[in-house]
Amino acid sequence: MVQNPLNTDMVMRDTASGGASRIEWVDYAKGFCIILVVMMHSTLRMGETMGGTGWLHYVVEFAKPFRIPDFFLISGLFLATVIDRDWRLYLDRKVVHFFYFYLLWVAIQFVFKAPFSIAGGHSVEHVLGSYLLTFVQPFGTLWFIYLLPVFFVITKLLRHLPWYVLLGGAAFLQIMPIHTGWVTLDEFASRYVYFLVGYMFATHIFRFAKWAMANPYACVAGLLVWGLTNGYLVSAGYSELPFVALALGAAGACAVVLASCLLSRFNAMAFLRYVGENSITVYLAFFLPMGVSRLLLARYAPEMDIGTMSAIVTTASVVVPVIMLKFVQITGFGKFLFTRPKWAYTAEKPVKKPARPVLHPAE
Repeated sequence: MVQNPLNTDMVMRDTASGGASRIEWVDYAKGFCIILVVMMHSTLRMGETMGGTGWLHYVVEFAKPFRIPDFFLISGLFLATVIDRDWRLYLDRKVVHFFYFYLLWVAIQFVFKAPFSIAGGHSVEHVLGSYLLTFVQPFGTLWFIYLLPVFFVITKLLRHLPWYVLLGGAAFLQIMPIHTGWVTLDEFASRYVYFLVGYMFATHIFRFAKWAMANPYACVAGLLVWGLTNGYLVSAGYSELPFVALALGAAGACAVVLASCLLSRFNAMAFLRYVGENSITVYLAFFLPMGVSRLLLARYAPEMDIGTMSAIVTTASVVVPVIMLKFVQITGFGKFLFTRPKWAYTAEKPVKKPARPVLHPAE
């Protein structure tokens, strides 16, 4: 049977700084993850638009082995604190919560994209069929919050299996070349092992983070070794080989923890931490500034270097959703975009929220 790996009191006492209600290095890690995800989409789309590549493509390629694995590992860290809840409350917090945002933002994206699709020659029936398909085939950039509830439900159903059986099975799925074309199945096979590691080894991860806080020079040395190794394997074309990909995903996740702990220790790059606190806001809304800024640059600055273009699009895609969130917080208009309304709860009513909502991919 999988043992509950996380002593919440110990984690909060040993890792939160200054008695804060959040664990800062976790927010830094989520900030890293969401910016890397936005950077990937922005850079690849910019390259497609301009028909070439730029210097930021190399950064995207370097981050490929660990970008998504770390996101799922962080998402599993606090699962042990809620996995024993009754099913009604658990499903509300871990399934209905994410499907609310998925269904809402799929609809929003289609409102913006449907006119261009129709203008491009697709029929209304085709566009409508594409929309209906999103209920079974995750849509575009939103596949992450479609898949997370699947992880939560599967893990709760299988939590009584011996940990080595569950983790070994997940590792086997990651190593196997599973490419069915169905996003849910393919990404589940490829990513579930990292989510399980976050859940099963949360205590060890938080202890590792505590050690990192106390040993900054060792962290820097470890990051240098990891960076050189990851860079070599990526450039040599070995990073996606079976076993190598699994190892690089795990090593990259550890590297993000180390880097996040360093930043947290020295209270550096506060904006990155804030982005991590509100990573779901950025994740949901970045598609719009990404599309607009990409088209504007392609039209009015076509002579600009593609790498610089990609950096500008990435910056806009991160900053604009943060501004949108601030606008919602100040005016109260559009709260439903980033905060699930009371009518969308299927279990007990939510507790009163603080003035600044705490929003992140895996609450």
